[in-house]
Amino acid sequence: MRDVFDEVHRRWRAGEAVALATVVATWRSAPQPPGAAMLVAADGTVTGSVSGGCVEADLYERARGVLDTGTPELTRYGVSDDDAYAVGLTCGGVLDVFVERVDADGFPELDTVAAARRAGRPAAVVTCVAADAGGPPGTAMPADPAGRLGRRVVLAGDRVAGSLGSDRLDAAAAADALGLLATGRSGLLEYGYQGQRRGSGVRLFVAAYATPPRMIVFGAIDFAAAVARIGAFLGYRVTVCDARPVFATARRFPEADEVVVDWPHRYLRAELDAGRVDPRTVVCVLTHDPKFDVPVLALALRHPLAYVGAMGSRRTHDERRKRLREAGVSATQLARLAAPIGLDLGGPTPEETAVSVAAQIVAGRWSGTGRPLAELAGPIHHSR
Repeated sequence: MRDVFDEVHRRWRAGEAVALATVVATWRSAPQPPGAAMLVAADGTVTGSVSGGCVEADLYERARGVLDTGTPELTRYGVSDDDAYAVGLTCGGVLDVFVERVDADGFPELDTVAAARRAGRPAAVVTCVAADAGGPPGTAMPADPAGRLGRRVVLAGDRVAGSLGSDRLDAAAAADALGLLATGRSGLLEYGYQGQRRGSGVRLFVAAYATPPRMIVFGAIDFAAAVARIGAFLGYRVTVCDARPVFATARRFPEADEVVVDWPHRYLRAELDAGRVDPRTVVCVLTHDPKFDVPVLALALRHPLAYVGAMGSRRTHDERRKRLREAGVSATQLARLAAPIGLDLGGPTPEETAVSVAAQIVAGRWSGTGRPLAELAGPIHHSR
């Protein structure tokens, strides 16, 4: 829902109802991750995508029906001999899509989520996407006897709004959703009908609206401008830091969220102490100067950051490794350093170098090999 949230909220504030289709689970080579969403408005307008076009014609008709009836639906799309080119996924993947009607009456907590997003605070929406009470063998139990399908709980800061229909289920879901939110992941949770963690029968989808991960670029050079630009494109909150005020200016780095004049290691130490750096943070050291890069790298490599890379020639890197060892950085910590920074794409320009750095960051995030897909077997898209 992140990609279409602003449009959903705009129509919500205008008093309109929309149908929202959200990917809640995927298997194999599904084209979109959990959380991808498509909005269908009453006027027929479509915003967003859940499959890159494979199933969206069928999903559009389902969404129109849900918009009329108000009854949510959970639909699975996959591949079969009969429907692979009709309403299936030709890529070989499988995805579950939950379609619900969203309006001010049914989702009064939406403004709470919007306020958290505007303030840069994390929030999560926990929605019941399947509810089958089951029951003892030989008994017939109606699906969703308590009418939980489509009910939700919203977490924003220390506030919890809404209910899934059971205090125990609300408490279990809120606690587990906070765990997903801390890692910035959306996903499914499954419980017993009264919130038993080892039970089954109730499936909840957690849409996590985490604060963006950070990219900190040290060194106010032309390559930093390109790295900042592609970092912003990938969804990072980008900071450029350099101790030289004549170079570290907002005018030189318009794509950065902030430009800081400070010694790199001093700035990173302050951000770590303030809790503004987490395991999703990536650090790119482009300073080319031992008095800047060695202290900040020694600090960064001692913390569990998502990525630490440093620019420089192989000769520079050999000298840097020697200085880092002298600074007490262990062999295990040194092994985490991506230097020389980036993948071998062959491009020498700042923009091409930024692409190679971004490719290395993405490959590390999803455990990619960096090799051509044509050389590999198995699914194209990694499980998310």
